Amino acid sequence: MSVPSRVLLAALVCLLMISTVVQGEKFKRSVTYDGRSLIINGKRELFFSGSIHYPRMPPEMWWDILKKAKAGGLNVIQTYVFWNIHEPEKGQFNFEGNYNLTKFIKMIGDLGMYATLRVGPFIEAEWNYGGFPFWLREVPNITFRSDNPPFKYHMKKFTKMIIDMMKDAQLYASQGGPIILSQVENEYNTIQLAFRELGTRYVHWAGTMAVRLNTGVPWVMCKQKDAPGPVINTCNGRNCGDTFTGPNKPSKPVLWTENWTARYRVFGDPPSRRSAENLAFSVARFFSKNGTLANYYMYYGGTNYGRLGSSFVTTRYYDEAPIDEYGMLREPKWGHLRDLHSALRLCKKALLSGKPSVENFGPNLEAHIYEQPKTKACVAFLSNNDSRTPATLTFRGSKYYLPQYSISILPDCKTVVYNTRMIVAQHSSRHYQKSKAANKDLRWEMFIEDIPTLNENLIKSASPLEQWSVTKDTTDYLWHTTSISLDGFHLPLRENILPVLRIASLGHMMHGFVNGHYIEAATDTAPNSFVHYLLTKRWLTGSGHGTNIENSFVFQKPIILKPGINHISLLGVTIGLPDSGVYLERRYAGTRTVAIQGLNTGTLDVTYSEWGQKVGLDGEKFQVYTQEGSDRVKWNKTKGLGGPLTWYKTYFDAPEGNDPLAIEVATMSKGMVWVNGKSIGRYWVSFLSPTGKPSQSVYHIPRAFLKPKDNLLAIFEEIGGNIDGVQIVTVNRNTICSYIKESDPPRVNNRKREDSVIQKVFDDARRSATLMCPDNKKILRVEFASYGNPFGACGNYILGNCSAPSSKRIIKQVYHLSSLCT
Repeated sequence: MSVPSRVLLAALVCLLMISTVVQGEKFKRSVTYDGRSLIINGKRELFFSGSIHYPRMPPEMWWDILKKAKAGGLNVIQTYVFWNIHEPEKGQFNFEGNYNLTKFIKMIGDLGMYATLRVGPFIEAEWNYGGFPFWLREVPNITFRSDNPPFKYHMKKFTKMIIDMMKDAQLYASQGGPIILSQVENEYNTIQLAFRELGTRYVHWAGTMAVRLNTGVPWVMCKQKDAPGPVINTCNGRNCGDTFTGPNKPSKPVLWTENWTARYRVFGDPPSRRSAENLAFSVARFFSKNGTLANYYMYYGGTNYGRLGSSFVTTRYYDEAPIDEYGMLREPKWGHLRDLHSALRLCKKALLSGKPSVENFGPNLEAHIYEQPKTKACVAFLSNNDSRTPATLTFRGSKYYLPQYSISILPDCKTVVYNTRMIVAQHSSRHYQKSKAANKDLRWEMFIEDIPTLNENLIKSASPLEQWSVTKDTTDYLWHTTSISLDGFHLPLRENILPVLRIASLGHMMHGFVNGHYIEAATDTAPNSFVHYLLTKRWLTGSGHGTNIENSFVFQKPIILKPGINHISLLGVTIGLPDSGVYLERRYAGTRTVAIQGLNTGTLDVTYSEWGQKVGLDGEKFQVYTQEGSDRVKWNKTKGLGGPLTWYKTYFDAPEGNDPLAIEVATMSKGMVWVNGKSIGRYWVSFLSPTGKPSQSVYHIPRAFLKPKDNLLAIFEEIGGNIDGVQIVTVNRNTICSYIKESDPPRVNNRKREDSVIQKVFDDARRSATLMCPDNKKILRVEFASYGNPFGACGNYILGNCSAPSSKRIIKQVYHLSSLCT
C-alpha cells in the first residue's frame, strides 16, 4: 500500500468515527416563531409537511412510506393521536404494534425529519367517534368539548399522559427529538357558537392548559380564530392562500395544517378527484402570500382497518393522496409536488427575509415579489388566476407565458424553474392482476348465523332498545326480536295483497327476518304467483339503510305472515360512530318504531310489545375468523350464490412477487373481511354511487398480515352474494408514462442557487420526457410513443392529428440500447 493510500484510509476511519459520534448525540433545538415563520435554532425555515397516520398501516410499512415522503421533498410529518385505540377501556392502555406512537415518532426523527403531533384529543379524522373512546360517553354529567368539568378532567388527563410519554422518550425538539409543533383541539370554531359562553371559556382553557404542559415547542389550533395567548391559529381547506384571514396576532406565522389532497369517501359516494395541477397551484399561491408551512392532508391515507372508520366512511382512506393506499407513488401528483418543493427551496432566502410586494398586470394577472434590500435575492410568483384562458405578461422587460390557472416560480425574478400547470414529472397507471398462487384451488366453506327469537335468553325490554347504549360499540350488530299471534281473521284473503312491515330507524341499516327467513325469501312461491313476481323484481329485499347525509330511514317491506305465532327478528346494523358535530355524547342509532300495516284489522303497532335484544353475532362470539375460533362451529361446503348472514372461509397461499395485495369482492353485497384473524375493514359493494358503481370493490390486504402458506381468509356477508367471484389480486403501477410540451420548463432539479443567482446544474438543460422504473423493475415493452399531439391519460393515450409515424420505432431502438431503466 502506498503512503497516500494509507493516509487516505486513516482519514476515512477518522471521518467514520466522527460521523458515529455525531449520529449518536441528540441535538436540542430551540423552536420559536415570529410573524414570518417558525424559527429553529435562530433560523427561519420553509416547511413542507404531510399527514401520515400510524394506525392506518401496519408498522412494517412505516419506514417505506416515510422514506417516500422524504424523497417527495417533505421535511415534516404530521399525525393525530388516536385516544380510542390507546385507551379502549378506561384506564387500560395499548401502545403496541401499529399503535406504537413512540416508535413512529422516533422513526420520523431517524429519517432526519420533523414531526407535528396533533394530540386533540378530539381529532375528527373520519375516525370512529372522532377519536373519543366510547366509555367517555358514559361518564356521568359529561358534555364533550365544552366548559364541562368531567370532560375537561378526562381530556387533560389523556393529553398530559401523551405529552409526558413524548417527554420521557425525549421526542420534543427541545430535547433533541423531531416534534416541533403540537396541536390541541381541532376545528373547534365549527361548533363553538352552539356552546356560547361555555365554548369561549373552553377553548381558552384548552389553549392555556396545553401551554402549561411545557413542551418547549409552539402549540397550534386549526381553524380557531380566537386561539389564546401564544397558540397559533392555522388554516384548513383547499385554498388557504386565498381563504385564510390570517393569524390573530401579527407576531404569529401563516401556517396551513390541512391542504386536502382530494377527499375521503363514504359508501355511496362517487369518485373523489383533485388534480396535481390544482394542488400545486394552491401550495404555490399560499407560499406566495406569506405562507411558510403547508401540510398535505393526507400525504398517505392508508386503510381504516376493522371498525375504526366513522359513519359510512369506506375502508380506503384518501387513496388520491401523493402516495396511494397500497404505498405506491401516485404519479404525477407525487413527482409534480416534489418538483414544487424543490422550486420553493430555491426561493428560501428571499421568501424568509425579503420585502413582499404585489404588481398587477390586468384582470387575473399579478406578480407576488420578495426582494431583500441591498442584495440580489429576489423571488417572483407570476400568477394567472383565470381558470379558462392562458396569458402572456411582461415582467421586468421579459415576456412570460402563463397557462390558465397557473403560477410560474422565478427564484431570481428572471428564470422560470417551475409552473404549477406544466407537469414534467412521470405519470403512472394502477392495475389489478389476479394472483395465480393465491387463487389456486380455493375451497370455500360456509357457516350460517341462527336467527334468534323472543323465546331465547335475550335482553328483555318493553320496546326496542337504542343500539349504541346496548352494544357499547363492541359490534356493528344488535338483534331485536318480538312475536305476534294472528288468526285468519287478521290476514288478507287475497294473494296479491300483502301486509307491510314498517320500521322507522335512526340508522344506519336494518335486515328483516320473518319466521326465521330473510324477507326476500320469506316463502316458497308458485312460479306464476304474484309473490313470485315481486321476488323476481327484487321488491321484497329485506334490507334498508340510510346514508352519510341522512342516517335515519324508513324500512317498509311486504312480508308473508301465517296464522298462529309469527316471529319478527330485526338485525340493526351501524357503520361506525359519528366523528363531528355538537353533543356527540347524545347521538343515537337503531330501531325507533315498528308496525305492521295492511292487516284486516288495520295497522298493528308492535313498538311497545315485549322485545328481546341480542348483542352481536354468534360468529363474532366464537371468533370464527381466527384459526382457533373457526373450529368451534360446523362448516359446510359451498359454491356460487349464497344467502344472508353467511360466514365463509378458505385458505390461500401468499401471492407471487412483492407487489401489494388486495381482495376483489365485487360479487358480494356487504360485510367484513379478515385475513389470519385481522380485519381489513367493512365492505359494501351493493351500495352504488350515482355513477352506478360501488364506491369501493377492492380492499387492501397488507403483506405483513400473511404467512407463506395456508392463510385463513374469512368473510361475513350480511345480504348475499356469489362467493366464487371473490379473488385475490396483486396491485401494480407498472404502466409508466412521460409527457412533455415545448413550452414546459426543464426539470427543476437541473437548477441550483449560487450567490443569489440561479444556475444550471448540467450544461445540457433541455426539456426532456423521462421515465424511471419503480421498485427496481425493468422495462418490458414500449406500448405508445408519439412526437406530435397525442391526448388521453397514462395507459390510455391516443394519437392526435399530427404525430411522427416513426416515434415508437425510434424509442424502442433507444430502449433496447439501454441497460438502465431510465
